[in-house]
Amino acid sequence: MTIFSLTEAELRQRRSLKWCTYESDVLPMWVAEMDSAVLPAVRESLDAALDRGDTGYPYGTDYADAYRASAAARWGLELAPSQVRNGGDVMNAVLCVLEATTDPGDGIVITAPVYPPFWQVTSGYRRRTVPVALTAEGRLDLDALAEAFAAPDVTAFLLCSPHNPTGTVHTAEELTAVAELCTAHGVQLVVDEIHAWLVDPATEFVPTLSVPAAQNAAVVTSAGKSWNLAAFKAGLYIVGTEAGALLRNLPPLAYGSTGHLGAIAHAAALREGQDWVDQVCAEIATNKRLLGDLLHALVPGARYQAQPGTYLAWVDCTELGLDDPYRHFLKAGRVAFSAGQNFSPDHRQWVRINLAASPSMITQGVERMAIALRRSVESPRV
Repeated sequence: MTIFSLTEAELRQRRSLKWCTYESDVLPMWVAEMDSAVLPAVRESLDAALDRGDTGYPYGTDYADAYRASAAARWGLELAPSQVRNGGDVMNAVLCVLEATTDPGDGIVITAPVYPPFWQVTSGYRRRTVPVALTAEGRLDLDALAEAFAAPDVTAFLLCSPHNPTGTVHTAEELTAVAELCTAHGVQLVVDEIHAWLVDPATEFVPTLSVPAAQNAAVVTSAGKSWNLAAFKAGLYIVGTEAGALLRNLPPLAYGSTGHLGAIAHAAALREGQDWVDQVCAEIATNKRLLGDLLHALVPGARYQAQPGTYLAWVDCTELGLDDPYRHFLKAGRVAFSAGQNFSPDHRQWVRINLAASPSMITQGVERMAIALRRSVESPRV
């Protein structure tokens, strides 16, 4: 059965952020929620917990153990139990790591454009954000990173792998170079790998901790993105073999915000949902090709180069001649994408499109883009 087959009528019954933020005539293709039903194994695990009244505090290592099993089977990454600990959601886990390894006023490097909470978790918590642009191809600029790391007050590098919003999947060579630069400059490497399972079928994801040079790194992740479990807060800390002290130095409440039902749901997804996420990746790869074809036919001025990571498309609308593509498509086409300037001030002409949706939804979204552009010609004030 096709995973992305729910109808718009079914989806509009949801009360989540994606479906409730905009008015009912707006097609939402923005925030990273999937238009999928719940993985049956997750539903069964939660039903069983509720049937036994199992709604207390979290206990045990089942979630961490399920991650270790998935990492070993999927990527050949063998981790000791002491390397994996439960945490809150991914961005709160990132915050805990940064608070344990940096001081107020320190510079934290991020690679822009990047997931908007990266800006918030640095500058919003008494640290200084140091943005380093990706290359024109969307890859890590190692020379620019080396220059940034050389600043005496830069103490951490927050990396997104795979990269959101571009979909870039970092290679082992790139990760090795980054890790070596971090070590040389005394910079803590912190990596968000929440999209790790979401790569095209022909692409290999490289876990940071599979790289020998990265054993001082701290990784944060969860099953939330790949199995659409954002409603169930449960993240993980994973550290390299040389970073055990980091786990001991985390803030007192770093481990206390895992939800019991969240841990149950995420563990079930990791243990029972590998075939499911494989199908997700195959459908997303098809949707990427569909988006490219539709843009070429209906919005030829939009520039999109499909990348193998995530279910998010990063689209350059510069040639469309719009002052603000996000607002124009919303007002004139009634379709909501994520605004490019939220990922970087230099990317106002870009939008991010969520492709974890049915082909008909993606088709409708691009058709609304085309309608919006026709209206801009007919009525330039729109």
